[in-house]
Amino acid sequence: MPRPTILLTGADGQVGFELARSLAHCGELIAVNRAALDLSDADAIVAMVRAHRPQLIVNAGAYTSVDLAEQARDEAFAVNARAPGVLAEEAKRQDALLIHYSTDYVFDGMRSTPYDEEAPVHPLNVYGESKREGERAIEASGAHALVFRTGWIYGARGRNFLMTMLRLASERDELRVIADQHGTPNWCRTLSDATASAVARGLPWLAERAGLYHLVSAGATTWHGFAQAIFGDASRPHVVPIATSEYPTPARRPAYGVLSARKFEETFGYRMPGWRDGLVACRAEMRAGP
Repeated sequence: MPRPTILLTGADGQVGFELARSLAHCGELIAVNRAALDLSDADAIVAMVRAHRPQLIVNAGAYTSVDLAEQARDEAFAVNARAPGVLAEEAKRQDALLIHYSTDYVFDGMRSTPYDEEAPVHPLNVYGESKREGERAIEASGAHALVFRTGWIYGARGRNFLMTMLRLASERDELRVIADQHGTPNWCRTLSDATASAVARGLPWLAERAGLYHLVSAGATTWHGFAQAIFGDASRPHVVPIATSEYPTPARRPAYGVLSARKFEETFGYRMPGWRDGLVACRAEMRAGP
């Protein structure tokens, strides 16, 4: 059977960078970053897809600056809402499959038990609104698509909570970290490996299971708990718990964004690791170096 052509967007991002590694085993990979494909340019998206005619499109590109999105609504919606719709329409046009990543920020965080895929959405910020509109655009297209909601993504490169904590720890003896927002930290490689495992089952098999899934590691914590896990038994920095009200931001965050990955695990026969296991593996790789 010939290897499918896979078009990956956002290849320089955290998840995209890891997907470029894991999806290379699944087909002939065309990985494009923002310089090669600006997702705010709908015409460029159409031209890219029609030039390469992929059997699978994996959209890992996104506008991810949650606070900046409050003042850059048009840009956030162009990348997070319109672009996924265009990709889905092009996928349907040539009978391709689309995989797209969404977020726990589509929820308002008013509950205290993990959200499943049937839970009602109510975004609190522009970023969450734009990502929800992207989900709707994909659904409206009628394309064969899998939407994977996730959140609290980190890795050994780029801008993320892990890298910020490590940088601040080199500068300060004390770090004040929010302790009343709950979620699940997700190593970007955990997400890419789970995605590649599903793709490896074959595109026809995957297309039959199109739909919405929550893709997250097992367990939950707070940002403060995440920080404590990062530093472990280190004598410094001292990690002090604070309330969200003590650290105001332009965008409101949900107090509870824990997702249930049961549907993904049962559908694809893939058990998601615990979030602490992912952190241990990521930190071990960082210490080992290139």
